[in-house]
Amino acid sequence: MAATAVRYLRSVGAATAAAPAPVDPLPRPALRAVADDERLPVDPGEFRRVLGHFASGVTIVTAHDPNATDGTTGPAGFACQSFASLSLDPPLVTFMVARTSTTWPRIARAGAFCVNILGAEQGSLCRSFAVSGADKFAGVAHTPAPATGSPLLDSVPAWVDCRIQAVHTGGDHLIVVGRVEALGAATDGEGTGGGPLLFHQGAFGRFSR
Repeated sequence: MAATAVRYLRSVGAATAAAPAPVDPLPRPALRAVADDERLPVDPGEFRRVLGHFASGVTIVTAHDPNATDGTTGPAGFACQSFASLSLDPPLVTFMVARTSTTWPRIARAGAFCVNILGAEQGSLCRSFAVSGADKFAGVAHTPAPATGSPLLDSVPAWVDCRIQAVHTGGDHLIVVGRVEALGAATDGEGTGGGPLLFHQGAFGRFSR
C-alpha cells in the first residue's frame, strides 16, 4: 500500500525526496463489493440514514498549494467529519475524502495538511467550507501552521499539523494518513467556547455534560 500511496502522490505532482519517474495515475477501483448475480448492495439512502445515527466531530482540513499548474494556487480546504486519531507511536491521524473531490488533488500536491477542529459556534464556518466552487477563505483569518505552513484558522479550539504519510483507496473514497508534526489546543477561557461542534443525522449540535 505504501507503493500505491507514492504512485498516487506522484501522479498529482506532490514533491518526493527523490525525482520520481513518470507513472500512470491509479486506475479507478471497482466499487461493487458483490458480483452482479449476488445479493443487491445496501441501498445508499438507507446506508446514510443508519450511519447518520453516529455522531461525529467536525473539522476543516486545509493545505497551502504553491505548485498548481491550473492557476489554483494558494490556500485550499474542505469540511470533513471523517477525521480520527490513528496511532500514538508514531503519532498518526487519518481522514477520508471522496475520490471526486476537487480540493483533494491540491492537498496531495502540497504533501501536508492542517486539521482545524471546530467549536460549537462555528457551524457557519463549516458550511462555508462545505460548498464547491466558492472562495472558501474569503473573510476567514488564518496563519501558517508552524510545521507545514498549512492554513491554521483563527479561533479554532484545536488543530493538528501533518505531513501526508500514506494514501489508501477505500471504495469511492481515499483514506489519507498523516504524520503529526505539531498540534495545539486553546487553554481554558480562550478560543471558541461552548465545547465541540457535533454532526448528527444531518444537523449540527453541541455536547452538554
